[in-house]
Amino acid sequence: MTAPTSSQDAFHHTTHESLLAQAQQVCKKKGVRLTKTREQVFLLLAKHKGAVGAYDLLDDLKELDSAAKPATIYRALDFLSKQGFVHKIESINAFILCHHFGECNHPVQLLICDNCGQVDEIQSNNFDLALRSMADASGFTITHQIVEAHGQCQNCH
Repeated sequence: MTAPTSSQDAFHHTTHESLLAQAQQVCKKKGVRLTKTREQVFLLLAKHKGAVGAYDLLDDLKELDSAAKPATIYRALDFLSKQGFVHKIESINAFILCHHFGECNHPVQLLICDNCGQVDEIQSNNFDLALRSMADASGFTITHQIVEAHGQCQNCH
């Protein structure tokens, strides 16, 4: 890892390390192992401002580990997703870091800007309740929820 080059970089470096420390604590509590590769992928995701594709992450990982293969990145992403650290955005086949580590089963609602690619995670209990009520009325049990809404962010509007 290179040294931060500005105060803003130093802030983000500290923030990334802080997020990693939180993830390590969650893994320790759950009794699962956050390997070096998983940590590297976690930090690479933390450094991206928005969603990122698996092969872009693989290119980044190869700078740290030249032996990294597609299976390496997909195994790490699968683990991080199961722990609730990462959300897969199906509609654009990309991944984004989640900042709600302790709530790996929380409902996920994503606002995706089709112009600049910014992705914001929001949580609406009202939306979740409405969706679960409609599912219950149909005899359906929701076990995992990711809602993706596409449009334009405030900056692009």
